[in-house]
Amino acid sequence: MVKGIKNIAPPLKVGIAGLGVVGAGVVRLLDQQADILAARAGRPIKVVAVSARDRRKKRDMPKGNWRWFEKAADLAKDPEVDVVVELIGGADGPARALVEAALSAGKGVVTANKAMLAMHGAKIAALAEANNAPLAFEAAVAGGIPIVKALREGLIGNRVEQITGILNGTCNYILTEMRTTGRDFGEVLAEAQKLGYAEADPSFDIDGVDAAHKLTVLTSLAFNTKADFKAVHVEGIRHVSAIDIAFASEFGYRIKLLAIARRTPRGIEQRVHPCMVPHDTPIAHVDGVFNAVSAVGDYVGRVMFEGRGAGSNPTASAVVADLADIAAGRTAPAFGVPAMKLQPLKAAPMAERVGRYYIRLIVRDQPGVLADVSAVLRDHKISIESLVQRGRAEAENQPVAVVLISHDAREADMERALKRIAKLRSVLKPPALIRIEPL
Repeated sequence: MVKGIKNIAPPLKVGIAGLGVVGAGVVRLLDQQADILAARAGRPIKVVAVSARDRRKKRDMPKGNWRWFEKAADLAKDPEVDVVVELIGGADGPARALVEAALSAGKGVVTANKAMLAMHGAKIAALAEANNAPLAFEAAVAGGIPIVKALREGLIGNRVEQITGILNGTCNYILTEMRTTGRDFGEVLAEAQKLGYAEADPSFDIDGVDAAHKLTVLTSLAFNTKADFKAVHVEGIRHVSAIDIAFASEFGYRIKLLAIARRTPRGIEQRVHPCMVPHDTPIAHVDGVFNAVSAVGDYVGRVMFEGRGAGSNPTASAVVADLADIAAGRTAPAFGVPAMKLQPLKAAPMAERVGRYYIRLIVRDQPGVLADVSAVLRDHKISIESLVQRGRAEAENQPVAVVLISHDAREADMERALKRIAKLRSVLKPPALIRIEPL
């Protein structure tokens, strides 16, 4: 019996699939915070079964007398399990099979699986509702930041206009280190891998896919639409160089990989890409491995959440918050409204985005280059706000960097202009483009 709690309800019995750093963190948190969780949830939360590939592996968590299952899907068949915690990962495969089996059996599901929700969120939510089984996923987006609960409950009286987030700690760490040390992307990435901030294959992070999965989930929550990952415009940070970081500072900006979902007259924008954000905005100062999410509601205005977006303890905190809600009977439709009321996403074309742009060119230092570039921009109705050439080449025709900041322009016009500029004989490398977001 939990100390100080009388006449307490029977425990919520949990089965955990995946005992990696997050799974071990969940077990550890449930053990160390058992008393306060029981008091706040109205009943104890107890792990009774687990599924993990290696029983002999040493893990940073207390030992328990659990039932072990070789196949994760077998947790769904265990009559003693009330709620399944899915921490396997992957949009399909064992993770999806487990979640669907558990929901079909009427068991609650808590998951940290942003890829699965981004790809199959509406179907899984419908399955949960059909079987009167709770589905919760606070840990799927931004680790320990309670943004899912904020959108689903705290901002329930608002029409959300925009979500803006730093949703990938690896990219934020790399961009922060590039700014503070002056080193280039490849060197900082290698260091991030040594420190464990980046995977051996970092593609999902640095190419923007991880952030796009999370944005898809937030879009569904914020705008009551069906998750549509394919509608997200996705770019990563591989092309951001130390010279871009330096120019950004000179112009009064910092570069961040932002995930943006915005209501427009043409539909909902969903885009993930590097952005220059004004130095004096709060999100510009979210550094290192931290995440941040800003939401704009018609009644509340702008609100912002910041915290650790990954790691054992922050993510475990989010998982356990969902378990406590289920234990206390605090449940709601997973995406804020019943699955049948989620609307198909009307995607705003990326080509119609209007804003300012930073353009970096590597050109031959010779007469007429800037005139040629300006002529192309003029032909596509793009005007230049400022232009900087850094230094002069030691000899004619040697490369130099030229940076332009445009006035507001359409994405489609900018894209066509850059294709023409890239074909100029004086331009030695493909133009680099970073969008400017005023926030």
